[in-house]
Amino acid sequence: MNSLIEHAMTDTQSTDPAGLSDRECETLLLLVRCMIPPNPELGVPGADDPDVFADILRSVDRDRAVLREALRVVDEIAGGRLADLPEPEQADKLAEFRIARPDLARVIESATARCYYRDDRVIASIGMAVRPPFPRGYEVEPGDWSLLDPVRSRGKIYRDAE
Repeated sequence: MNSLIEHAMTDTQSTDPAGLSDRECETLLLLVRCMIPPNPELGVPGADDPDVFADILRSVDRDRAVLREALRVVDEIAGGRLADLPEPEQADKLAEFRIARPDLARVIESATARCYYRDDRVIASIGMAVRPPFPRGYEVEPGDWSLLDPVRSRGKIYRDAE
């Protein structure tokens, strides 16, 4: 098990900011590692990097109940503990989870991507200045507006406020 998790755990419930159990943290760690593995060629960490993972744990407060449900469903689809399966089977079970429960998968994907792209190493690897976006903002080059055509063609994805 990852030393970050070992450090944060007690026998029954973790002391991490997300309040997840040892098993839940382990499942989440495997899940985020599968989502965004490290890339040594680009010099970027994976989402299971201790700093990124700690940020994920700190960021799940409002989604804690849904996250816990998602992790329970992942282990259920795995037929026990995801961690007990070989890596290729883990990836298969996670793909199955994503197809079966896209609503739950989106919560994990959103938290993971949000925290991953906040990491200074990742920001630097995509050529952005490692600094807050405000107050100076970022220059955006004028682009090809036709790139938005797929977004426009998918139609409305929200509901009107009453």
